[in-house]
Amino acid sequence: MSSSIHEFGDRPDADRPGAAAIGRAPRGPDEANASAPRVGVIYNPRSHRNKGQDLALGDRERVMLATPEKRGQISSVLEDFATNGIDYLIISGGDGTVRDVLTCGAEVFGDDWPVLAVLPKGKTNALNVDIGAPANWSLAEAIDAFETGSRVTRRPLDISALTGESERLPVRGFILGAGAFTLGVRAGQEAHSMGLFDSLAVGMTSAWGVVQGMFGANDNPWRRGVEMTVRLFPGGEKLAHSGHGDPSRRMILMASTLHRMPLGLKMFGTKRSGLKLAVLDRARRRMMASLPLILAGWRPGWLERGGYHQRDVEAFEFEIGDQFILDGEAFPAGRYRVAQGPELTFVSA
Repeated sequence: MSSSIHEFGDRPDADRPGAAAIGRAPRGPDEANASAPRVGVIYNPRSHRNKGQDLALGDRERVMLATPEKRGQISSVLEDFATNGIDYLIISGGDGTVRDVLTCGAEVFGDDWPVLAVLPKGKTNALNVDIGAPANWSLAEAIDAFETGSRVTRRPLDISALTGESERLPVRGFILGAGAFTLGVRAGQEAHSMGLFDSLAVGMTSAWGVVQGMFGANDNPWRRGVEMTVRLFPGGEKLAHSGHGDPSRRMILMASTLHRMPLGLKMFGTKRSGLKLAVLDRARRRMMASLPLILAGWRPGWLERGGYHQRDVEAFEFEIGDQFILDGEAFPAGRYRVAQGPELTFVSA
């Protein structure tokens, strides 16, 4: 398989039956709009809402379109974009596509990224819930929004392995979860097979996790938790355990730099910037019964004593005996450092 990169107007596949028309090239130097941004588009044809969708751009110029078929091709695509001096990078795909682009682009753009936009075309689009691009945004509309849209800044999580080797690390994304969150992602995949996506899938898996936590036996994987230690930085102190359950295990860990979460969930409390961490030690029935209110923003005085820890940190390290999830993809057990990546500017409508 190969990755296709087309300068807008080249139409290399225009004569092939069923091919999408990319557009037309300027007829001469006087016709090109030199003031228009140079745009790079990464279009993931495997994303849930991209399948069979039109890529028509009208008469817009100065656009490069890439459809990488493998994750390993994204780096070379971004290098080509950087060589061509793009001002604006549009990602058409879900949270996983965004994660792969941000990860592969770290060595290409460093801390100096072009302006970004996301067309929410995946099964999950949590980033878009936060930055607020229209769910039905077309590619042409996203290009025009470079001049007319609002802009927000976000910093992704930057995750590096401290032990072992992984060719996938470091990686960048926006929602990290471990413990019962990993089980929830697996349940979410089952929800996708039932035709539930975005907030519907989040709601279904969250409700199922609460039920399992309240009524499951002690050896139920939703209640048992996983072996985990957490250290908070800049100080490096170990996150205290409440003593409920096995002190070497935690039920769930979540971290994000997003301001708003899907379904309006407030596991990190009020909306704010920065790296936010939430850890639940044990699925005690009182805690699980209160969890819907806690996720709605309620913060009773007994919360920390009950085993729910919420912190704002510069960075943290965690060692875990099972997989963790970053934006829908599993990564192996081990020891990791989580910090914030560079500030990125996103265009919204």
